[in-house]
Amino acid sequence: MSTGAHGADEPVTTPLGGQTMEAPLGGATVRVTDRPPSGAERAADRAAMRAFRPRRTVPAVVVAALLTILGVVVAAQTISALAGRPLRWLPLDRMLIWAATTPWSNSPFLLGAALVALIGLALLVTALVPGRPRLVPVRTGDADLIIGMRRRSFARALAHAAEGVPGVHAARASVRGHTAAITATTSGWDRERFGADVHAAVLSRLVALSPVEPYHVKVNVRERK
Repeated sequence: MSTGAHGADEPVTTPLGGQTMEAPLGGATVRVTDRPPSGAERAADRAAMRAFRPRRTVPAVVVAALLTILGVVVAAQTISALAGRPLRWLPLDRMLIWAATTPWSNSPFLLGAALVALIGLALLVTALVPGRPRLVPVRTGDADLIIGMRRRSFARALAHAAEGVPGVHAARASVRGHTAAITATTSGWDRERFGADVHAAVLSRLVALSPVEPYHVKVNVRERK
C-alpha cells in the first residue's frame, strides 16, 4: 500500500535554491535561506558544470570517421582520374546523368535532401545543447576546486538521510533530472508526520551536500507489510 505524505498519492515537492524554505522535523523547524551567490561563486558553479558535462565523444567520433572515409574516397578518385587510371569506386558517370536529368521536385530527391537536413540538424543540436553532467557537481565557491558526486552515491546519501528519521524502517532514493524521489517504508501509523519528517531530513542533507543545480524533493510513504 502506498500513500502520499499529504494525502493519497500526493507527493511532497519542494525546490531547493533561491528562496527560503521551512519544514517541520520532530516538532522543530529546519529553516534554510539561500543568499544570492557572489560573482566568484557563480563562476565556480559554471566551471563545475563545464567540467562534468558530457563530451559528446560518440557522435564526434562517428562524424569524424565518416568525413575521413568520404575525404579518402574523393581524394583517391580525383588523384586516380588525374593520373589517367580512374579507380571507379563510385559510379560518377551514372551519378552525373542522374543529377542532370532529375528535377528538383522529384520525390526521392526531396526525401533524401530532407533526411540529410534532419541529420545535420540533429548533429548541430547535439553539439550545441548541453548534456546532463556525468556527475552531480557540488558547490565549492572556488573555480579551481571542482568536486562531483556519482549519481548513485548522491541518491544513496539522500536515502540514508531518510533512513535516519525515527520510525522509518527503510528508504530508497532515485535522482532523475532535477527531481529526487524518496520512498520511505514505515510501520504505517501517522504517515502525515513521517512524510514531513523525511522531507525535512532529505532537504537538510541536500543543503549539506550543496549541489550546483536545484533539486525538487518528492516523498512517498509506504506501509511496511
